[in-house]
Amino acid sequence: MDPEVRALLVVGDEALAKLVDLTLRHGNYERRSAGTVAEARAVIEEWRPHLILVDVDLERGRGMTLIDEASTHERMAVIALTRRSDLRGKLDAFERGADDYIGVPFVPDDLVARAHAVVRRVHGGAGSVVPRLRIGDLEIDVLNRRVRAGESELHLTALEQALLYLLVANAGTVLTRQQILDALWGTDFAIESNVVDRHVGALRAKLQDDWHRPRYIETVPGAGYRFMTVAEPPKG
Repeated sequence: MDPEVRALLVVGDEALAKLVDLTLRHGNYERRSAGTVAEARAVIEEWRPHLILVDVDLERGRGMTLIDEASTHERMAVIALTRRSDLRGKLDAFERGADDYIGVPFVPDDLVARAHAVVRRVHGGAGSVVPRLRIGDLEIDVLNRRVRAGESELHLTALEQALLYLLVANAGTVLTRQQILDALWGTDFAIESNVVDRHVGALRAKLQDDWHRPRYIETVPGAGYRFMTVAEPPKG
């Protein structure tokens, strides 16, 4: 079995951090998380990760300093995460030494592919991609954007896949409509107010999930949505 790649997630937004963590289960990663720059520095010094995924907007841009400091650590790859869409931000991250750049929101298969490619480029090997995750009686296939529920096979759009991963990653926690909007559409994207409800409804329809007696996605009146089943560890 390939040795695990140590991956550090430096993300202050807990819902986003859990989404990145779940997505990395599709690779051979040992994962840790840090919510502040100071905490990340301590983990880097003690744990020596092979890869860090850092929200460069963390602490009003102080996350970017971790890219500067990464060059002092031998063979530590960096993927910059940001909600900014401007070219200047991307160029700044690359000029400071980032190996890749991912905009938030992202689709899970994009992060899986980019993390795999960066680790292979920097370290010469990245292990295998784990295509499927088990979530209760669901099996999610990230490569083909399919979900198997019992004998039924469901095909998801990229947005439905991202929504499912966001909900699963935060299983047991209520996500507000605003949190879902920010995670999947971005903070600057102007859309109609019922877009979250419509996409949750479409995902429920494919999952054959009755909102009156839900098995997967529970509506919490006046609050938002909660996924009811926790993802299982991937099998080798």
